[in-house]
Amino acid sequence: MPILDRFRLDGKTAIVTGASRGLGKAMAVALAEAGADLVLVSTAEKNLADTVDRIEATGVKSLAVACNVQEYEQIDTVLSKTLEFYGTVDILVNNAGVIRRAPAREYSIEDWNTVLQTNLNGLFYFCRETGKVMIGKNRGKIINIASLLSFSGGINVAAYASGKGAVAQLTKALANEWAVHNIQVNAIAPGYFQTDITKSLQDDKERNRQILERIPAGRWGRPEDLKGAVVFLASDASDYITGH
Repeated sequence: MPILDRFRLDGKTAIVTGASRGLGKAMAVALAEAGADLVLVSTAEKNLADTVDRIEATGVKSLAVACNVQEYEQIDTVLSKTLEFYGTVDILVNNAGVIRRAPAREYSIEDWNTVLQTNLNGLFYFCRETGKVMIGKNRGKIINIASLLSFSGGINVAAYASGKGAVAQLTKALANEWAVHNIQVNAIAPGYFQTDITKSLQDDKERNRQILERIPAGRWGRPEDLKGAVVFLASDASDYITGH
């Protein structure tokens, strides 16, 4: 098969969580542009209207489903609707996430639990339930969204850094366990990207200057900068890459 054809996703079905904006929206559009049909997940279906329009403009199908990833029953509903509508799932992009900023000595247990339940527990449950389908067909691609803070720790984001560190290790653990089933599990760990959750940093002149000084490219990442990476990891071109 010619190499560029191996990047095509025609006939594949992909679930993308947190698909209403930012990184999730850009990655969902990228998968659609490569030929995949999409299941778009957000806390409210109305939030997905623009993403649906962008997806369907590429000529593929889309299904919008409301889901709070903190609620396992709602994740089950996403999987049920996906299988009912498409019959299978080939690709999962676990992008949904939240952040709460505060010094560790002031960090509330409520915020800690909210961040971990969303960024780690919900992500694992999505992996587990989707993995069952993929194991049954002996093929699949799971792409988790980790973070630069999986490695660097950050400041005033103890729960976020802890959860994203765990996402990096969970990715490796599932990759080891499911490689025998021809399922590749990888993570993308974005650095500083222009999204809603980093707006406070972008608007802080001093922090913005400090951040830009640490980025070799001299600019914040844009959501579109992840389109190539997500298509590669979702495609046949990455069939021998897992756990990264």
